[in-house]
Amino acid sequence: MTSSDFDNTQTSRQRLLEAGKSLFSKHGFEQTSTAAIAREAGTSESQLVRYFRSKVGLLEAIFNDNWRELNQVIQSVVMAAKDAREALAGVLECVTEAFGKDPALAYLLLFEGRRIRGATSEIILSQGFVEFDNLLHVLIHRGNRDGTFRSDLNENALASALLGATEAMVRDRLLAQRAGRPMPFDVREIRAIFFALLQGLQQEAGASQPASS
Repeated sequence: MTSSDFDNTQTSRQRLLEAGKSLFSKHGFEQTSTAAIAREAGTSESQLVRYFRSKVGLLEAIFNDNWRELNQVIQSVVMAAKDAREALAGVLECVTEAFGKDPALAYLLLFEGRRIRGATSEIILSQGFVEFDNLLHVLIHRGNRDGTFRSDLNENALASALLGATEAMVRDRLLAQRAGRPMPFDVREIRAIFFALLQGLQQEAGASQPASS
């Protein structure tokens, strides 16, 4: 393959990714045809099949490509944090800010990212989201072990609660934007909320840690 062929391949693939993200967010995954995606991307359905196999494969690639980039940023936030509380607040703020900058991606992740699909009722999770979710659990576990967070709280429930709060703020900002209304809160206020939530999860001074089994 020549350099020109490689560039054309990368350009076609990227156009399909951008077209898929745009149309899926506007019309929904089920209502968007491969023909419409190819037409929007200025290419053919055979090219879509070549790169992604199917419409599902395209959606998974959209998620994986974007999560891969975001997870790299998140890793740098975690490395710079002085403790688990600051790391978690930074991670959740990073996710909220990133999705605020890309409303189409935010819509897909909120409304298509964990939808049950197919006859087997399988919930399809992108690899990037799985990696993010694993990191969230690692940070919570670390915070429980080092005394940053209360150790009497179920780690899985805590991860769900923090992720749910993040998704709720992303959703409210997204819906306000789509309706042409002012943003209900800014990134600074989001950060304040995260720190307030995590402050309430701290181990109280002098409180004894439950005995390890």
